Amino acid sequence: MKLIIQIPCYNEEKTLPLTIKDLPKSIEGIDVVETLVIDDGSKDSTIHTAQKIGIDHILSFKNNKGLSYAFSAGIEKCLELGADIIVNTDADNQYRGQDIPKLIKPIIEGKADMVVGDRQIDTISHFSWIKKKFEKQGSALIRRLSKTSITDTVSGFRAFSKDAAMRINTFTEFSYTLENLIQLGNQKLKIISVPIRTNEKLRESRLSKNILNFLSSQIATILRVYATYKALKVFTAIGIILILPGLFGFFRFLYFFFTSGGQGHIQSLVFSTALLLIGFIVFMFGIIADMISNNRKLIEKTLLKIKKIELKSKKNED
Repeated sequence: MKLIIQIPCYNEEKTLPLTIKDLPKSIEGIDVVETLVIDDGSKDSTIHTAQKIGIDHILSFKNNKGLSYAFSAGIEKCLELGADIIVNTDADNQYRGQDIPKLIKPIIEGKADMVVGDRQIDTISHFSWIKKKFEKQGSALIRRLSKTSITDTVSGFRAFSKDAAMRINTFTEFSYTLENLIQLGNQKLKIISVPIRTNEKLRESRLSKNILNFLSSQIATILRVYATYKALKVFTAIGIILILPGLFGFFRFLYFFFTSGGQGHIQSLVFSTALLLIGFIVFMFGIIADMISNNRKLIEKTLLKIKKIELKSKKNED
C-alpha cells in the first residue's frame, strides 16, 4: 500500500523543512511513503528548498493559482503516481506530521473513506475567542449540510482513500475544505474525524486578510456548493420567503376589499402580486437547477469511471 503526503506551498522556503522533518518515514500497514510538494507559483526559493531536502515529487505552477487549485492538482498527481492513500497537510508546520499514522489508520482498517484531523480548537491558544466561536458555529452548519459528524470542518489535515480521492471535483477558488465535506458527504462516503495536535504558530494565515473576509468567502462557498447538490431545497426556500409575504399582502387586500371596498390598498395588491410572481419564478428556477444537479451527478459518475480507466491503463503501461 502506497501513501503520498501532499503539501501545497506558496512561499514556504522557511517552514517547509520543518514540516518535512516532522513527517514519518515509515508507517505500519504502509509499504511506501512518498511526499509531493505542489509549488503554487512561489516567488521565493520553495522549489530549491524542496529539491534540497529530498522531496520525492514536485509539481510546480508558473503563477499563483490558489489553494483549491493546488489541492486539486495535487490529488490528481497523487492518483497518477499510484497512491492508495493521500494525506494533505499544510506547509506552515501547523499540523504535527507524527499524527499521520493516527489519521490514516481508519482508512487502512477499511472503516472510513476520508478522515479529518480535529485540531480541538479550544486548546489552541493563538485562536481568538471570536474565531473559535465562528468556527464552532460554522462546523455545526457544515455537519448538517454534509450529513457528517466532523467537528473541525476547516481543518486542512485530512486523509483520503483512493476511491474518495477519485470522487473529488473542486470548483471553488477560495478553499477546498468545506467543498470536500459537502461533496463527499452527499455521495454517502464514510467520513470521520480523529483528534490531532498542532504546533506553535509560525506565521499569519495567507488564506484570508481578516475574520470578515474569511467568513464572507466561506459563506459564499457553502451556498454555492450546497446549492449544487440540493438546488431544489435552496430555491424552494427562497421562493417561500418571497411567496409568504406576497400571500399575506394578497389576503390583506381581499379583507379590505370585502369590508371597505379595497380603496387605498391597490398598491399592496400590486406589490403582493410582484412577490408571488417572483417567488413562483424562483421556484421554477429551482426545478431547472435540480435537473442540472441530477445531470451533474451523472457527469461525476462518468468522470469517476474515466479516472478509473485512465489509472488502470497507466498501471498496465508501467
